[in-house]
Amino acid sequence: MTREPASPEAPEGAVRRVESPANPAVKAVRALHQKKHRSATGLFLAEGLRILTEAVALGHAPRTLVVLPAMRRDSMGAQLVAATLAAGGEVLEVSEAVLAKIARKENPQGAVGAFPQVWWDLDAIDAHRAFCWVVLEAPRDPGNVGTVLRTADAVGAQGVILLDNACDPYSLEGVRASMGSIFAQRLVRTTFDAFHAWRARQGGQLVGTALNATADYQAIAYGRPTFLFMGNEQSGLPPAYEGACDTLVRLPMRGRADSLNLAVASSVMLYEIYNQDRRA
Repeated sequence: MTREPASPEAPEGAVRRVESPANPAVKAVRALHQKKHRSATGLFLAEGLRILTEAVALGHAPRTLVVLPAMRRDSMGAQLVAATLAAGGEVLEVSEAVLAKIARKENPQGAVGAFPQVWWDLDAIDAHRAFCWVVLEAPRDPGNVGTVLRTADAVGAQGVILLDNACDPYSLEGVRASMGSIFAQRLVRTTFDAFHAWRARQGGQLVGTALNATADYQAIAYGRPTFLFMGNEQSGLPPAYEGACDTLVRLPMRGRADSLNLAVASSVMLYEIYNQDRRA
């Protein structure tokens, strides 16, 4: 597991009151909406007291925590502030107007945190005893990736592997869609060739979805570990990637629509794999 490089941690200290959205610390947090700044700092934004508290419980402390004064008087908010300071982070107390600038929406949820990104290295993962991994080939929409993370977390999958030119799951859209599951799931980014070589050493089955597949998704047995291979939103799996799969399955459709959203299709597949596993 690797954490993205980031600026040095701030020393433990008192909460700072910040009045202006032009304050350098506030501007640094706001800049994390841009991918180039997330890449340069290795940080990302998450918002909402519940999600931030869950992140801390899972071992992820904010590097910078931005809160409304009322949040500090809340018991959960006070614990979050204490955890941030104990981990060497900084806490900024701001007005609702400043927090709205950071969150880029009206009526922000009371707290925003800048966290270190966490990426896992394939070679550090032993998937032999895993239940399931999701493999996404060059997804374009971070909201879809966030929703897949949430569903993978719900069924107890081990993580999500992003291949090739994938979107950034640590964009605020992706983090919001994950509803905090981005802190609970392992994330990997790699190439198809590296994944294919690693997967050959792990055993299990690589199951892809394809419109031209003949097998119904409920007609096959999913064993441990299953690697669910989903193509991107526009074109699905490339032919060469389909050829690398052990099995190709299709989701039958009775109505007019001939395809499903990536996150929806992934969720349907994950629950079938989960249902077979829990009944075994």
